[in-house]
Amino acid sequence: GIPTSVALPFGVFEKVLADEANKEVEQKLQILKKKLGGDFGALEEIRQTVLQLRAPSQLVQELKTKMLTSGMPWPGDEGEQRWEQAWTAIKKVWASKWNERAYFSTRKVKLDHDYLCMAVLVQEVINADYAFVIHTTNPSSGDTSEIYAEVVKGLGETLVGAYPGRALSFVCKKNNLNSPQVLGYPSKPIGLFIRRSIIFRSDSNGEDLEGYAGAGLYDSVPMDKEEKVVVDYSSDPLINDGKFQQAILSSIAGAGNAIEELYGSPQDIEGVIRDGKVYVVQTRPQM
Repeated sequence: GIPTSVALPFGVFEKVLADEANKEVEQKLQILKKKLGGDFGALEEIRQTVLQLRAPSQLVQELKTKMLTSGMPWPGDEGEQRWEQAWTAIKKVWASKWNERAYFSTRKVKLDHDYLCMAVLVQEVINADYAFVIHTTNPSSGDTSEIYAEVVKGLGETLVGAYPGRALSFVCKKNNLNSPQVLGYPSKPIGLFIRRSIIFRSDSNGEDLEGYAGAGLYDSVPMDKEEKVVVDYSSDPLINDGKFQQAILSSIAGAGNAIEELYGSPQDIEGVIRDGKVYVVQTRPQM
């Protein structure tokens, strides 16, 4: 499965910026971009300026129609404040084009920052029982016949973010997907859980380029904050129920293998499990 999603594609940011209601913002951005040549402190000013953009009514209506026809919740139905939360999140994704890490990384590899475009994937957040990351080539050994994956309770931020403790890790041979081998047991004390919500994910033409590990440079912004919950792995069926563990880990490995076959190259995959079903949140080439 994949989470329900719609996209604000390349060019939408530029069109919003060119709207008459955002004339002052556009002029200020032009001044700040010139200033950026010799003053990198302007990056923060640019991000703050992008947050001043107003949403054209045509954009709001189009996004509402697309989300509702896709079966996603429309934030505006919960009040104007919820829509403003969503609009701010969209602008934060666009503004992340000018975050320090991304700006200096693209300069280093001589990518012209002016040609970078930012799309926003509007994706429903699945309140996960477990989250996982898969590398379809074992990153430790370079073994292309072996999948390596890590699993945690709750959402994946505890896996990809700077949260203490270990995830459950396992390997699985591609020619024997029903026999995962656990390498390490989890010790993360915190799990993240969330209400039915939306996340706004970045996607730019400055990522996933050949020979350049630019993935994850830009920001993804959830509408709502996750709830931190103290978790006990010792009582979890992922640890104490052999059949359940084998079924879950095999299904993760199977998803990884299928996606690698689809794209024809090693993949770095993020996903979640809800009620025993695997959902793939994103995949990109493994560097």
